[in-house]
Amino acid sequence: MVLGSNRQIALRVCALLCLLLTPVLPAADENASAAPAVLVEAESKSGTTFSSVINYPLFKLGENSITLKSLLVLGVLFILVFVLEKIVRERVVMRIFEKTELPEALEYGIARILGYVFMVIGFYMAFQFVGIDLSSLAFIAGAVGVGIGFGLQNIINNFVSGIIIFAEQPIAIGDRIEMGGVAGRVKKISLRSTTVVTNDNITMIVPNGDFISQTVTNWSHGDPKVRIRIPIGVAYGTDTTLVERLLLEVAAENKKTLKDPEPSVFFTTFGESSLDFELAVWTSEMAQSPRRFISNINFAIDQKFREHDIEIPFPQRDLHVRSGGIEIKKAADSEESAAG
Repeated sequence: MVLGSNRQIALRVCALLCLLLTPVLPAADENASAAPAVLVEAESKSGTTFSSVINYPLFKLGENSITLKSLLVLGVLFILVFVLEKIVRERVVMRIFEKTELPEALEYGIARILGYVFMVIGFYMAFQFVGIDLSSLAFIAGAVGVGIGFGLQNIINNFVSGIIIFAEQPIAIGDRIEMGGVAGRVKKISLRSTTVVTNDNITMIVPNGDFISQTVTNWSHGDPKVRIRIPIGVAYGTDTTLVERLLLEVAAENKKTLKDPEPSVFFTTFGESSLDFELAVWTSEMAQSPRRFISNINFAIDQKFREHDIEIPFPQRDLHVRSGGIEIKKAADSEESAAG
């Protein structure tokens, strides 16, 4: 249905283009010259005709006169370029990609770039067909280009960053990422931005430039097996050997924890109010539900420590107040003593 509608639009545009070009085509035979003769006679009586209006020079561009018909033909050609670009991109390029094994995001990016190249070539040919010499617009185009470059530098930066993402593939559709406080799964990658859906089902549109300029944590890139370090503090006087054994039991009882490599417990430091330990476990869950995995580990640690009466301390400060009287003198007495 989409292809049929695009073809109908293209045919209508071609018909309109032929209609606009008809007045400038030469007569095929002597009989065909009768119609222009009648038209000339009508022009002399009415003073103006449709042909004279659309062929009236509006302004000059270099050595060429730009008429209303030139602008109408140029507009029709632009529409035709847009329609043909969509047909070529969706029905030709994408069908070729169906026979390849390229990632979907890369296929989409290449198709969009080829579509832009097709439109640039089509617009150039449209200007040449109408008779507009683009060399006369070089100075104006350069000045406008500088202004647009300053105004659209962020958009251009995101566009170039999108091309880099498609080429290097640091992220892909379906990856779980964390960047600048945004954590979620990549849903869509376009040339300007990337759509990320968070765990709360919130859709966030992230400019592609941020993925190039900032540090991105991709839990799904490469080997999904990662090591997670969970800090724990216990009160002074606690049996450290017992703490190590209980932490290893917590890691072994969790089904999402990998047995190879084995979990490890480290006695990191003597803190201000606690003995600080660190449980290091390997898992593949960080690409699926990282917060849930860490939460389950913390719940299990708290339960184990409660069962064995191990205290998890918190910072405390002791405040000592000395008893005694403080002599208070009136300001007047102070002034009299100072005067005396």
